[in-house]
Amino acid sequence: MQSSPTPRSPLSPSSSLSRRGLLAAAGAAGAAGLLGAGPAAAAATAPSAPSGGRGSAALVVRNASVFTGTAHREPVRAVAVGRDGRILATGTDAALRRYVGRDTEVVDAGGNTVMSGVHDGHVHPLAAGERSLSPSLDGAETTREELLEILTGFLTDTGGPAAEPDGWLVVEDWNPVGLLPTGTEPHHSVLDALPTRRPIALVGGDGHNLWANRRALDIAGITAATPDPVGGKVVRDAAGKPTGVLKDDAQELVKRHVPEHTPAERLAACAKVLELAAAAGVTTMMDALVGRHELELYRALAAAGRLPQRIVPAIRLSAEQAKDPAGSLAYARGLRREFEGVGLRFRMIKVFLDGVIEYPAQTAALLEPYLDGHGKPTANRGELYTSAADYGRLSAAFNRAGWQMHAHGLGDRAVRAALDGYAYARRVTGHRDARNAVAHLQLVDPADLRRFAQLGVAACMQLQWATRDVWTQEALLPYIGPRRHRWMYPARSLEKAGARLTGGSDWPVDALQVWNQLRTAIDRQGASGAGDLYREAEGLSRDSALRMHTSGTAWQLRQEELTGTVEAGKAADLVVLDRDVTRCPVADISGTGVRMTLVGGRVVHDADSASGRAASARAARAAAAASRPDAYATVHGGGKGRHHACGH
Repeated sequence: MQSSPTPRSPLSPSSSLSRRGLLAAAGAAGAAGLLGAGPAAAAATAPSAPSGGRGSAALVVRNASVFTGTAHREPVRAVAVGRDGRILATGTDAALRRYVGRDTEVVDAGGNTVMSGVHDGHVHPLAAGERSLSPSLDGAETTREELLEILTGFLTDTGGPAAEPDGWLVVEDWNPVGLLPTGTEPHHSVLDALPTRRPIALVGGDGHNLWANRRALDIAGITAATPDPVGGKVVRDAAGKPTGVLKDDAQELVKRHVPEHTPAERLAACAKVLELAAAAGVTTMMDALVGRHELELYRALAAAGRLPQRIVPAIRLSAEQAKDPAGSLAYARGLRREFEGVGLRFRMIKVFLDGVIEYPAQTAALLEPYLDGHGKPTANRGELYTSAADYGRLSAAFNRAGWQMHAHGLGDRAVRAALDGYAYARRVTGHRDARNAVAHLQLVDPADLRRFAQLGVAACMQLQWATRDVWTQEALLPYIGPRRHRWMYPARSLEKAGARLTGGSDWPVDALQVWNQLRTAIDRQGASGAGDLYREAEGLSRDSALRMHTSGTAWQLRQEELTGTVEAGKAADLVVLDRDVTRCPVADISGTGVRMTLVGGRVVHDADSASGRAASARAARAAAAASRPDAYATVHGGGKGRHHACGH
């Protein structure tokens, strides 16, 4: 099964491509002029075909710098796409002229890159859609007074007096490390000062923190006597009373009381962000946190014909479920049976092993304790939500049944627990190609680098975070010290140790910034970093960065026989870019625009169509956000308005 659209002609008759500058119609008489008449420097990688009729291609892209992602080193300048949505051939312009028939569409790439679509190996697209329905703080750093001013505006914009006293105000993309002056800790009393009786919840952009006012805590029944749920924490003051901050699974104590948006609202919002992803060049996504709610949304999107990407859902298991392998396997199989007709590719299980590392959350599991900010060790080593033994038994049960595991492992202790669990599963099942993964890998102990290759574990990294900014410097360096800080996001060290690198965005934890993400993997600075983060030691080559986000992630998702490289027989999941990302200055990669995106040969984004122009504009705004915003002006000004979220 795969989530490509219902089979149809690769180019819709209603497509604007044949009427605009990007795509020129090619009749038999004009084919030679469009494709070039010079001698073929290299043959096409498929048998010749007649110049018209059934043997011709549906689409030929010419005058391109094709990044094939294969070991083939001869220059490839053209790609022919068959009427079955697969790549017919690659080669020179002249060699592929034979595939142009009377009804073949021809794209002139203008010397720019054509490559596999981006495979996002860790993303939350439906969460991005649902977040876009609420006002956003855009991750800004603010003083108490600035924050209250913004939230007062949100109260007005979301109903004003008519919403009193019971209308929830839920605000997305709160920055848990962004309350100024640095080191100021959030408390419900700050939110209680707002001129309202409404319940308020600020949802952390990191997905691991929530800040509630007293009214929201009362509705949720959270008191000093409330126990910490498994996998979560109710933050308390020195007197043992809740501060209003809830970590990880404790967030659900409040979230379960928030009224849901209507199905129609959710469907429209999620369809819009999937269009945004297509405009950014994403053709495959592994949704890294899926339950019944998300699967019902995917079913509705598929029924409406608004599911443009291939989707691999990772069914999320709680810390409690992780202790019950048999019950968890039955749960996952039940969801697969119920939703298998949607066209999703069920094979992945997601487990959170720890939280996040930055101050003040500090729930990532570390081998050595956090520091107090002045170099002295504390008693805190973070939270390991599932033990290595429990995770090993769970992994063995799912691997034996043909499923893959995907662990959130951010701190070095969580990474080690995941690897220990996978080692156990490998011993007891005998499987040598389980393709389990650890995601994030913000801190990896050097002793564990070689274990990824030894165990065949995918290193799924979100390298848009690998830059010098408030998150890696002020909120982290003083709390782990320079020795450990050196091993932040050790991409090249993992690669040198033989690990399979795969890429993901973790959107909407950050704005969708696909090409800045690739650029940052190379220069470890990105579009708005204050400097590079160990570029000499951990920066990747351009080729490695492109491969990890295409063929590397295709391998992680067990679809390398279908996608991830540009070669004959593969599905035509392709992007046509507005520059040559294989040759342009590295800094210019961040601003890459996508002229066209195809999935299975079908155009799912055309930058020259009306809808494509709108999606491209949203993608450009998301890319302009570059790294996690950290300025008050991002929310309060900048022409975006208070409701800026996901490019709206």
